[in-house]
Amino acid sequence: MRRPRDMLRAMFFGPFLALYAILFFVLLAFVFVLLEIGVIHYAFQMVGLPPELALLALLVSLIGSYINIPITKIESGSVHQVEIVNSFGVRYRVPMRYAGGGTTIAVNVGGAIVPVLISIYVLGRQPEAILPAILGAAIVAMVVNRFARPVPGLGIATPMLIPPIVAALVAIAFAGIFHVAAHVDAVAYVSGVIGTLVGADLVNLNKLGDLGAPVASIGGAGTFDGVFLTGIVAVLLA
Repeated sequence: MRRPRDMLRAMFFGPFLALYAILFFVLLAFVFVLLEIGVIHYAFQMVGLPPELALLALLVSLIGSYINIPITKIESGSVHQVEIVNSFGVRYRVPMRYAGGGTTIAVNVGGAIVPVLISIYVLGRQPEAILPAILGAAIVAMVVNRFARPVPGLGIATPMLIPPIVAALVAIAFAGIFHVAAHVDAVAYVSGVIGTLVGADLVNLNKLGDLGAPVASIGGAGTFDGVFLTGIVAVLLA
């Protein structure tokens, strides 16, 4: 692996086509409505986030989905020439302007950094949830890894509904086993986002060199939608 100086600059590109970006911002507008009627307020209050911080996290996650921080570069095969790829019913645009000289491994701000920071904050406020959340994340990671698949030109993709459903079920089960019913929402959130990142992206890092992707972003295209939905749906389901 090599780390040229110009790799330190952040790269900006959307994890999906403009249509899906519009849909996510429509979803954000819907989230505002939910905030008004108290649904998301209730969900994130159960996790431990104040309403204002919950809204900020959603905004930063969506905006941050366009920001990818390069961390290293690996050798790869020939670049996949198709600019649009389809995975699990969602079409993604491959950032061809970054093609050449291998595959850049990056970390997506909205799909990796933000949810990890939220998880650390939640567990810091609810230490009783640490053990079940770690075990839950391991289970979610194993399940997600079975469904995740390498997509040429893109990276690793995962179905967006699997992580939140599994995380919610695991959290409910562990709430009884560990007697942490008061922290079931925290367990659901942390299990879902960490399990998705580990099971989909981190475990499959060794496969990225064979995909011909210009950029492979941890928590980015193919995984971002799963992480984003997990943060909301797993809490609501639990």
